Amino acid sequence: MENQELDVNKYVEQISLLLDLPIKDEYRDEVVANFARIQAIAQLVNSFPLPADIEVSPVFEP
Repeated sequence: MENQELDVNKYVEQISLLLDLPIKDEYRDEVVANFARIQAIAQLVNSFPLPADIEVSPVFEP
């Protein structure tokens, strides 16, 4: 599957419809900007390589 660039405006519009959560026009630009920031952070996290032999911890203990 090819990586496709996410259209954040379209994503916010579709998700708001799916969740039946209308976004007022006065807030839409900031919501889109926040999702663009979230996308950038998620790309950074997802691009971090993990070793193949890594094990999942069932319980987090600091």
